[in-house]
Amino acid sequence: MKNRLTQAVIVASVASALVATPVFAEPTVDDLKKNKAAAESEVGSLQEELTQLVSKISQLESDLIEKGEEITKAEDDLKEAQKQEEEQYEDMKLRIKFMYEEGDTSFVETLVSAKNFSDLVNKAEYVQNVHTYDRQMLTAYVETKQKVADLKDTLEEEMASMENMQQQFESDKDSLDATLESKQAEIANLDGEIQAAVEKAAEERRKEEEARQQQARQPETAQTPSGEAGAGSTGGGVSKPSTSQPSYQGRGDTSVAQAIVSAAYSQLGVPYVWGGTTPGVGLDCSGLVQYAHRVAGISIPRNSEAQYAAGKKVSNPQPGDIAWKPGHVGVYIGNGKMIEAQQTGTNIMVSNVRAVGYARYW
Repeated sequence: MKNRLTQAVIVASVASALVATPVFAEPTVDDLKKNKAAAESEVGSLQEELTQLVSKISQLESDLIEKGEEITKAEDDLKEAQKQEEEQYEDMKLRIKFMYEEGDTSFVETLVSAKNFSDLVNKAEYVQNVHTYDRQMLTAYVETKQKVADLKDTLEEEMASMENMQQQFESDKDSLDATLESKQAEIANLDGEIQAAVEKAAEERRKEEEARQQQARQPETAQTPSGEAGAGSTGGGVSKPSTSQPSYQGRGDTSVAQAIVSAAYSQLGVPYVWGGTTPGVGLDCSGLVQYAHRVAGISIPRNSEAQYAAGKKVSNPQPGDIAWKPGHVGVYIGNGKMIEAQQTGTNIMVSNVRAVGYARYW
């Protein structure tokens, strides 16, 4: 009696569990295709947003180059104003010394030597005018120097703001890239699921057709068709598109490429300067790449986006090629390394390649 009761409890428990456990139907091919279409729509939106962001990064780079050039000019103007102020100050001291300390030509002698009151007034006015001129000139140069210094401070503040904006744009791009990659992986997975579902449906239809044909045959003549097991199969796997890019055929002049690399090496340690195009003094990323190509006798555009766009795109980078990512370029030197002018506060250096594309001019 006790055993029967126990068995009854067990049976009831199992039955309850079966009732409580939901059974989910596998998604149909149509459901999977709808999911894929939705994911592809999201990818389209993400790619459009990414394109706009890359355009903003490119425009911001051009703005930073222009602002860097303005700062360089302001620094030169400030040095010139400082020089003129010092020269004017020295000239004023010489005139004071001449008027007050030199014997017959002293300030006192100038006034005493007046022939009459009118002459005295004229001489005194002349001396006063000399003092006034000195004061005016000195004040003007001081004001000019201050104006240039204020301009330089303003430009540097604008530069810092744009650099922060550039960092934010690049961070947003990295986030978009990750989201896009995840969504593309989701689409690839859906492709696999759709293919598997199609194959499964085809297999089920084939089996149903086999069963129908077998039922129509006489039992003694019924045979299992051979060689049909894979008739509806596509190979049991998902055909994935090749991700390899066509290699650039035909190497150019390697001596020119070596000249580009050597020129880049010659600038190691030179400070990074936004808008900088002066070798040995200050260069920005595209300024370095432009200089290295100019040494090799090649004229290329000024900013990174234009440099990459105008070059021959290659998938097998060689030393001398341009390593590019949105808003930045460097000179590829081989073995996964490049020479780059990285950012404000650093010097030109050898670093690991950070690129999403390569271009060649040699």
